[in-house]
Amino acid sequence: SWTDEQIITAIREGRRPDGRMLGPFMPFGMYRGISDTDVRAIVAYLRQVPAVHHVVPRSVFEVPIPESYGPPVEHVADVPRDNTLAYGAYLAGPVGHCIECHTPWTDSGPDYANRLGAGGNQLPGPWGISVSANITPTGLRTRTDDDIKRIITTGVRPGGAPMLPPMGFAYYRHISDSDLDAIVAYLRSLPPK
Repeated sequence: SWTDEQIITAIREGRRPDGRMLGPFMPFGMYRGISDTDVRAIVAYLRQVPAVHHVVPRSVFEVPIPESYGPPVEHVADVPRDNTLAYGAYLAGPVGHCIECHTPWTDSGPDYANRLGAGGNQLPGPWGISVSANITPTGLRTRTDDDIKRIITTGVRPGGAPMLPPMGFAYYRHISDSDLDAIVAYLRSLPPK
């Protein structure tokens, strides 16, 4: 029963139609930067998913929920695909939020200013504890572009060792070669850490 605009507000701003805030597990800080075109494509996709009746209990959070995740998002322009670094940053940032998990966190969130892509976050789950890799040129120095693309799309490291969740390799299985090229170019452009 939500309008397209209400779904977009939930994705980008973490606000439900009744004004309540969604929990902080969705990367709202990143999703605020999804372009108008792409967020509308997400809504169109969600609208074609067959409806399922499922009663979900109200979420309970053991952390405080903010009054907002920032001011309302008015407009986000498309990132030109022919600007490889900017487009790669967009894919690794707002769209895929790779940079969020692969940047060390402080008490106030990811330390983008000082440690962008440096890795080291411990990500606990039913699989155990994953530690995010350094995806700056320092961490990728022994990886070829093909190695990086294979890791992103299959979750298998060179040598055959599987990656653990929450790495979203299953979602990137069908990513285009040009999008992978843009992500790799962006990662290689990061300041070494």
